[in-house]
Amino acid sequence: MLRKIQRRFILAAMAAFGTVMFLIVAGINLANYIQTTSRQDHLAMSLLGGHDRRGFLRPEKGVPPGGERGVPGGLPKEVLRDLPGGGPEAEFIIRFFSVAFDSSGEVLEISRDHISSVDDETAVEYARAVCLKNRDKGYYGDYRYAVRSNGTGTAVLFLNSSMQLQFMWSLFLVSSAIGIISLFLVFLLVVFFSRYAVRPYIRNMERQKRFITDAGHELKTPITSIATSADIAAMEHEGDEWIANIQKQAARLARLAGDLVALSRLDEETPFPEKCRFSLSDAAWEAAEPFAVLARAGGKQYSQNIEENVEFYGDRDSVQKIISILLDNGVKYSDEGGEIGLDLYRRRGKVWIEVFNTCSLPDGADLNRLFDRFYRMDESRSARTGGTGIGLSMAQAIAEAYGGTIEVKRAKGQGICFKVGL
Repeated sequence: MLRKIQRRFILAAMAAFGTVMFLIVAGINLANYIQTTSRQDHLAMSLLGGHDRRGFLRPEKGVPPGGERGVPGGLPKEVLRDLPGGGPEAEFIIRFFSVAFDSSGEVLEISRDHISSVDDETAVEYARAVCLKNRDKGYYGDYRYAVRSNGTGTAVLFLNSSMQLQFMWSLFLVSSAIGIISLFLVFLLVVFFSRYAVRPYIRNMERQKRFITDAGHELKTPITSIATSADIAAMEHEGDEWIANIQKQAARLARLAGDLVALSRLDEETPFPEKCRFSLSDAAWEAAEPFAVLARAGGKQYSQNIEENVEFYGDRDSVQKIISILLDNGVKYSDEGGEIGLDLYRRRGKVWIEVFNTCSLPDGADLNRLFDRFYRMDESRSARTGGTGIGLSMAQAIAEAYGGTIEVKRAKGQGICFKVGL
């Protein structure tokens, strides 16, 4: 139990810290991306604006497509100097090229005065690929592009953003590495301090378990005395309904005390100290036989489908206890003339146990509450059946002790189905 609570504490702490660290790293990188991209877009649109002022989208007649570089080509130094981030060295820092098309898609001009790594064919290829995207801006390789169109044609400008992209990638790697290292260091600290953090909770649980165990053992003596006295009185006053009721309630108290002690033991570190490999198929047949007889004697239909040669490593009595609890629940709470079914099979490395029975369920009933200790969905009927109210809680505890699961759901028609995976 200590390790289970400690693991849950570590998991919760690391999930909280990991979420915060992820949001910080994601926020830093997202803010940097938005800011860098916004600056690049502003610069690209300003460069396009400079071209527009020089008639980039309104080429003079007589200028052939793909004409001489610089006609109307590159921007004057004073235009570059006035751009965002510009200055005396702007023409040596800002690297870009542009391509203009007319309304029919023919190339009007290619400007490469401010870049040397791209030829005319590549520039036109990039520009046509970008035009097919039908987007005004975006990234294409190492370039941030901007597209502007009017009635006379389309201009596409590519701004070299390799340094900005490299910086964003470096920031992402560094921040991610810092986040991972921080997670690892915090994990070590949480593991170290977790034992101290859960110690008061463990102390309270140990006291509760000790109280239940001691109370269960202390109750055995008076319950045994009451049952023995009732048996002797029954011999002297045969058929007395009051004495019969005392015997019935004494037996119920004995079962309840035993179940509480058994349930508290399931919370220990090793609830099943003696495990072995056994035939679960045979164990299921053995556990189900008395309930099959009981169901048929009560005028109910019983069926079972137990897969042969299913083996399991664990405690035989505990697994049989699960089957007994679920079948006992089905026999007690199924309708008159109802159906009860047991299925046991192996799928994908897990053993599955399913118990079905017909019954009337109230609308909107929360079936998961059936696993709560002493919960009764129908108080009047539970009083007649004489159950203790902790059987399903014990079945859940056994399943979880094996690292398995147990769930309940409405079955076809009017019925309920418990499914256990071990």
